[in-house]
Amino acid sequence: MTAIKHALQRDIFTPNDERLLSIVNVCKAGKKKKNCFLCATVTTERPVQVNVVKVKKSDKGDFYKRQIAWALRDLAVVDAKDAIKENPEFDLHFEKIYKWVASSTAEKNAFISCIWKLNQRYLRKKIDFVNVSSQLLEESVPSGENQSVTGGDEEAVDEYQELNAREEQDIEIMMEGCEYAISNAEAFAEKLSRELQVLDGANIQSIMASEKQVNILMKLLDEALKEVDQIEFKLSSYEEMLQSVKEQMDQISESNHLIHLSNTNNVKLLSEIEFLVNHMDLAKGHIKALQEGDLASSRGIEACTNAADALLQCMNVALRPGHDMLHAVKQQQQRFSDLREQFARRLASHLNNVFVQQGHDQSSTLAQHSIELTLPNHHPFHRDLLRYAKLMEWLKSTDYGKYEGLTKNYMDYLSRLYEREIKDFFEVAKIKMTGTTKESKKFATLPRKESAVKQETESLHGSSGKLTGSTSSLNKLTVQSSGSRRSQSSSLLDMGNMSASDLDVADRTKFDKIFEQVLSELEPLCLAEQDFISKFFKLQQHQNIPGTVTETEDLDGGMLSRQYSSGVLQSISSEKDMIRQMMIKIFRCIEPELNNLIALGDKIDSFNSLYMLVKMSHHVWTAQNVDPASFLSTTLGNVLVTVKRNFDKCISNQIRQMEEVKISKKSKVGILPFVAEFEEFAGLAESIFKNAERRGDLDKAYIKLIRGVFVNVEKVANESQKTPRDVVMMENFHHIFATLSRLKISCLEAEKKEAKQKYTDHLQSYVIYSLGQPLEKLNHFFEGVEARVAQGIREEEVSYQLAFNKQELRKVIKEYPGKEVKKGLDNLYKKVDKHLCEEENLLQVVWHSMQDEFIRQYKHFEGLIARCYPGSGVTMEFTIQDILDYCSSIAQSH
Repeated sequence: MTAIKHALQRDIFTPNDERLLSIVNVCKAGKKKKNCFLCATVTTERPVQVNVVKVKKSDKGDFYKRQIAWALRDLAVVDAKDAIKENPEFDLHFEKIYKWVASSTAEKNAFISCIWKLNQRYLRKKIDFVNVSSQLLEESVPSGENQSVTGGDEEAVDEYQELNAREEQDIEIMMEGCEYAISNAEAFAEKLSRELQVLDGANIQSIMASEKQVNILMKLLDEALKEVDQIEFKLSSYEEMLQSVKEQMDQISESNHLIHLSNTNNVKLLSEIEFLVNHMDLAKGHIKALQEGDLASSRGIEACTNAADALLQCMNVALRPGHDMLHAVKQQQQRFSDLREQFARRLASHLNNVFVQQGHDQSSTLAQHSIELTLPNHHPFHRDLLRYAKLMEWLKSTDYGKYEGLTKNYMDYLSRLYEREIKDFFEVAKIKMTGTTKESKKFATLPRKESAVKQETESLHGSSGKLTGSTSSLNKLTVQSSGSRRSQSSSLLDMGNMSASDLDVADRTKFDKIFEQVLSELEPLCLAEQDFISKFFKLQQHQNIPGTVTETEDLDGGMLSRQYSSGVLQSISSEKDMIRQMMIKIFRCIEPELNNLIALGDKIDSFNSLYMLVKMSHHVWTAQNVDPASFLSTTLGNVLVTVKRNFDKCISNQIRQMEEVKISKKSKVGILPFVAEFEEFAGLAESIFKNAERRGDLDKAYIKLIRGVFVNVEKVANESQKTPRDVVMMENFHHIFATLSRLKISCLEAEKKEAKQKYTDHLQSYVIYSLGQPLEKLNHFFEGVEARVAQGIREEEVSYQLAFNKQELRKVIKEYPGKEVKKGLDNLYKKVDKHLCEEENLLQVVWHSMQDEFIRQYKHFEGLIARCYPGSGVTMEFTIQDILDYCSSIAQSH
């Protein structure tokens, strides 16, 4: 390696004025091993530049060439890969990362150490040496230009030192004095040696001459030391004198500290006493208010409220450590507890009396409210009780047991009161719905006569169901002529000249108003009571209530719970749930009463379920927008399920009645009753469900009903004996199409198109079937002609067939002169008139269609004659104009 180093220095670096300091034999990592050398060099000219040069052996010969050079200042990181284990790999981070593998670990370490030393001497920049052993970096470069960098390799740098200007001038003067200095160097050196000896002797003599002065200096130093000893002695005496003064000052300082400590303790004690006096002293006025305050007057309630708040503040004061051990504090706390217990008992007793009095006062007003369909107003009672709201909040935080007792008593008294009011209210609503006499109304509204009212209502409910006559056609669905059905319906009326439909509309409107009024009265009643409970019992916040439940009962059993802490409320997670549970207990009779009222309305008229579904849906939607989890929302939602069930039952009953229909064998069918009932239902539903929230339920019912109508119309048409099937289908589907077109029900657009198609198809079928009879023989003849052509006989050869020759054609045509055709058409008109009903008024439509079909057949016959009997001169006995005249005269004559 030394030979290579000298060769590289000679051939590559010396020509470039560079000196080679370190070399390492490497190859690139991960590739084929092509060896090269990395060299650390410095320039000989100043300023010194340090480089890392890659040298590679030439492919053409044994000489080396310089491949690439990097400036050391561009080096950022030196990564030795492993600082502990020997690893020949290392990375140099210039503008990119170069990975190398050295021929030996020793060469790698020597090269990295050289790089570190060069950086320390020339650059002083921050190069990161990663995974490099600390031993390689222990050596530091001393300051000064004459220190070596790399040991023996760097000694030559400092052997030569340049002379400064002063030295050059002295040498020049010396050499001028000795002209032979250059020509005779030995003589010049001897002269310099002699002069040096002379100078050494002069120096020795000078040192010996200064000995006297040194002795004088030593004497002065001895005198100075004596003076110092005298000063130290005086300082010691002064220190002894001050020691006694110091002891006296220490005693004074300790005395001052004790005085300061005593003052501090007195201030703290005064602060503690003032704290207890200020926070645990209850004014005499507050004590008197708690013991004797008037809980009936507004002024007394306000005084008691202020006193209770002050007492609560005194009891809840945050005592400092040690206060609870003071006897006075314990006595004051016991006094506060006694005052709290005494006032809590007095407040609970007073409020219980107020609850009881409210029940008696409100009962006296039930009679006057029950005459009309209104519920008593509880606002005055709520207003009076809200004066105690702050006291209830105080009671809740100080004595939860008594708060629970008041809550239970309030629910017990108010539930009985509301039960009487609501039951009387619903009895009046039922009486108004059933339309009983004034005497029965007065009898029903007498105070506490609920049994008589119930008996009368039950007698009404137990009747045959003919309360309004609106559903008689639904209960007894038989097919009769339109005139007979109208006469039977009119026989059921007892209200002058009012028609059945007018009576139904009036009754349903009356029911709708009553039902809406019932809901409108109940809704503000429940909302007002819920708002009062929230404010009076301070249950707005969503926080957990202390206490646990040990035994509960079902709400339907009339009890919320058997034990809640001390035995009152069911376990609930939040005060919002507590409000809902209290509302359930207080208004437990609302849901069953509403269900009874709904059952009565459904029994009076099954179509009332439509009104109830719309009204109930609207009120449920309104309640859920306010609070989806409230009592009102939940209760109305449960009742809405019942209403929806009745609505579905109404639809199912109508479909079942369609399926049970029976037709008369003696009279023509006409418009089927369930088709007319569907028209009535759809018209009523569209008026009721206009802008309703539950339009989707009606659309589903429409689909079920219309499919039932379609299926049963076809069933009746197939069973009809008196009226042709096509007539039944044509008339009823025409009626359905007209109904759907008039009402414009979007969900039944497909059914409307289907009804129109069925009507058109059966009209065409009926016309074709009927027209086959007036020209029966002529029809049979030309059907035979068409059959021969279909068998493959050419049209012009049909006349050669024996059964279809010209003579046979003339014979058939002569049987139908114009007079006979008119007679046949007249008979056909009469027959069609017998088949069709007057209600649908389709006679002229059918007759016009027959006229068009007859003319089409006439043209068809003429075409067959022209093609099959060309040049025969055979023509019909009547013309198209004759047909038009016949049809017009027949229609006018009838």
